[in-house]
Amino acid sequence: MKQEQKTASLGYATDAIKGAAQYATKTESFSLKRGNSKITVSISKRREMSQSPHLHKYDIAKYDLHPGYIFPESFQSLIPSGTPEYVDSGQRYVERMIRALYYFKQCALIGPSGTGKTHITYLVAELTGLPVWEVNCDLQTSSYDLIGRFIGLGKENWVDGQVTSWLRFGGLLYLDEANMMKQDVATRLNPVLDTRGHLVLTEKDNEIVSRHPYAYLIISMNPFSAEFAGTKPLNAAFRRRMSVWVNFDYESVGEKISQQEINLLIKRTNVDSDTAYKIIRVGAEMRRQYKTGDLPYGPSIGDLIHWAVLIKDGSDPLSAAEETIVALTSDSVEVQGDVRRLVESIFKT
Repeated sequence: MKQEQKTASLGYATDAIKGAAQYATKTESFSLKRGNSKITVSISKRREMSQSPHLHKYDIAKYDLHPGYIFPESFQSLIPSGTPEYVDSGQRYVERMIRALYYFKQCALIGPSGTGKTHITYLVAELTGLPVWEVNCDLQTSSYDLIGRFIGLGKENWVDGQVTSWLRFGGLLYLDEANMMKQDVATRLNPVLDTRGHLVLTEKDNEIVSRHPYAYLIISMNPFSAEFAGTKPLNAAFRRRMSVWVNFDYESVGEKISQQEINLLIKRTNVDSDTAYKIIRVGAEMRRQYKTGDLPYGPSIGDLIHWAVLIKDGSDPLSAAEETIVALTSDSVEVQGDVRRLVESIFKT
């Protein structure tokens, strides 16, 4: 392997040596100068690469989101690992999201609850080796929570919020339930997401925080409707800054049954194929009723996996359903009765 000779300050070399063991693949030599003395230190290091077992399944090799850059060791714990695979039927969600980040640095995901928007965001972060900064944009989230504030008395102890930390250090900012975001929050983010690429901390003597070159953004939301309490049309200026929109839907809905979901259920839980098929059928019908407004929740594939796990452990399908999807769907006795009857109608055929 080619040796690269570099002259570095003692501080730089010390930092490099500390990180060498964790990222070893490429050998580099550093010449350290201190007064009239000169020593050479050889270390091994590599550009951080994803170790996800799902990496080979996606055509994303050309979309390197932080070429030659290693995120500091203190942020390594924010990079997801062990994220389950995401099942689709040829929509290529992962590739489309990573492509959007590569070219535009931000994208939006829209779809009903349970379609895997958060799941796939974490998978994208794992595949690309990005630390995740996650914010749930509920109605109580203020700009101070996201931007930062002084704590205690006076103006000595400033604490960065999630957004400011993301701007300084890079990674993937995930804004969940973005169409529940308060107007003042969206307004503060607008200059970050356009060509200005910076945030002005008016609370901190107008300090300007520039956007890290490897700072990416994904927002996700449910479709705006009365069904999703607290949602509202996304601010037009903020919406315009989302260059790519990716629409999500369930794989199995109503009469449409995805063999991919059946296979995943079998793979994750080892239930037999007939049981897996019936579980997905129940889920598909619940999702159909959810989309028509007859049920308050449509189960995700994760919810159905939980049901299957209890069945595989020895519970009968109806008892396992009581502990999982029946109780999950609603606290209403009437709604639970509807789900219970649906499960019985499919599993007793």
